[in-house]
Amino acid sequence: MCGIVGYIGKKPALPVLLSGLKRLEYRGYDSYGFCILEKKKDVFLYKKKGKISELQEDFSNIKGQIGIAHTRWATTGAVSEQNTHPHFDCHKNIFLVHNGIIENYQELKEQLIKEGHQFTSETDTEVLAHLIEKYFDDNLEEAVRQALKEVRGTYGIAVISKKDPEKIVAAKLGSPLILGINDNEFLVASDPAAIISSTRQIITLDDNEIAVLSPDKFFILKEKPIEKIEWDIEDAQKQGFSHFMLKEIFEEPEAIKKSIVGRMILEQGLAKLGGLDEVSERLKKIEKVVIIACGTASYAGKVGEYMFEEYAKIPTKLEIASEFRYKNSILDDKTAVLAISQSGETIDTLEAIKEAKRKGCLTLGLVNTVGSSIARETDAGVYCRVGQEIAVASTKAFISQLSILALITVFLGRQRGMSLTTGKRILQELEKLPDLARKILNKSDDIKDLAKKYSEYRNFFFLARKYNFPIAQEGAIKLKEIAWKIHAEGYPGGEIKHGPIALIDENFPTVVICPSDSVYDKMKNALEEIKARKGKILAVITQGNDEIKNLADDVIYIPKTLEMLTPILTTIPLHLFAAYLGLELGLDIDKPRNLAKSVTVE
Repeated sequence: MCGIVGYIGKKPALPVLLSGLKRLEYRGYDSYGFCILEKKKDVFLYKKKGKISELQEDFSNIKGQIGIAHTRWATTGAVSEQNTHPHFDCHKNIFLVHNGIIENYQELKEQLIKEGHQFTSETDTEVLAHLIEKYFDDNLEEAVRQALKEVRGTYGIAVISKKDPEKIVAAKLGSPLILGINDNEFLVASDPAAIISSTRQIITLDDNEIAVLSPDKFFILKEKPIEKIEWDIEDAQKQGFSHFMLKEIFEEPEAIKKSIVGRMILEQGLAKLGGLDEVSERLKKIEKVVIIACGTASYAGKVGEYMFEEYAKIPTKLEIASEFRYKNSILDDKTAVLAISQSGETIDTLEAIKEAKRKGCLTLGLVNTVGSSIARETDAGVYCRVGQEIAVASTKAFISQLSILALITVFLGRQRGMSLTTGKRILQELEKLPDLARKILNKSDDIKDLAKKYSEYRNFFFLARKYNFPIAQEGAIKLKEIAWKIHAEGYPGGEIKHGPIALIDENFPTVVICPSDSVYDKMKNALEEIKARKGKILAVITQGNDEIKNLADDVIYIPKTLEMLTPILTTIPLHLFAAYLGLELGLDIDKPRNLAKSVTVE
């Protein structure tokens, strides 16, 4: 996996492809390549390890108007130019790029080798090129169709051929792929970011669809409505910030606002979520909620679990999506399964949704990307509406997820006996959060100084209880992702004495999230236990709390809000702390090593 872009039209393809690849860099990659068909049926193929920004060759003589390109994040096969896309067949007639994973590639490869095919890479993708070669009879789309019948797994592919040179064939199963529609030119991409500078008109391919693009027309298996990209190209620029991650953290107050605006009826204490209207009556009959998510999204889901149970009075459980399918969970038509994913393409979460649907569950989605696979697979859902997130580590989308989970809590709670007073109070406090969040960001220089101070340490604990326990996990994973030279773990505050406290000494600092809430005294006890073992403490506390200030080595203040909403505020300084600490260590905080923005393989 990682990013795909293809072009066919009336102008040189390579500049369009390179521009698209650069806009896909945020997804993370270790190598890249492109293939251009020239008019004399010559092929220009280029593969390279490293970053596109380091590209120095002059390609001004490459004028071909058909091409495909790819940024690769190594899955099957090491990081090498041989394993970089595009891949090709024995006779260098078929060239393709691929996102996803071919689960039965080994058995297919063995059979193809017996038939005389010669492989040049270690990848699963190359199998596709040879399969298409096997069925090729001067009609590329028919060869692709026949080849894919033998494939088990997931794919988003774009294919070109020297012997059928006036077309790009694209196909999708479980991995995102869109078409870009413009006058006298067409594009294919795995992400709208790759094509937004060329067109805003897109068609989202569904699973098992094949599209054929030529210089003046296209067709797919069935007619699809043309959609419109709603975010601007300026959204993908740094706008004065040194890094996208910093920009996106400073957009978190606006992310809260965008997530809640138009979705609250304050005087009635109601959440207005249009995406749930069609299933509103069915939601009233739901007896259990299962939240499924991976990584950072799972920590948002864990906060949602606390919210739903305490305020909506509905039994809720957070399940890690990658494990969900392999459990014999007790699910039925009285269960709602809520999937949370920034990209809407997380393959583990997508497959978990399909499993839930097989068991008769109502499936809901909470995603940021309009038209994404999860958005289309679920019965209903809510969009974050916070615009594109470029940095690999999710920040503003996470804040949006927490904000929307609070709205869903009110939505479900008011169906189940939540009082008007309680509903109004939650919504009123939500409305205040953008301004409260800005107050935290106004102290960013202080957090930057703390990051510099703590950058000498190589291990951290993050501790919290109840609503903020998942935020301890979020703080830890952000530090691991962004400042990856540092190891960090998030623990429930009450668990540290059951083993982990053995690690505490003056060289093992702890970030303690201790707002003035219902578990404040319990968290203070944990803090004192750490202090007694000479552990250094950085505490995140409520403004005006002098008691913890006198116990901790350093403090970060957050404004006071409802207990259930404190995670939205406590997250912000932890995001900043991780970002500044990563910068202090000289790391690329936008593209951490070994990580990709959208995880589309299991």
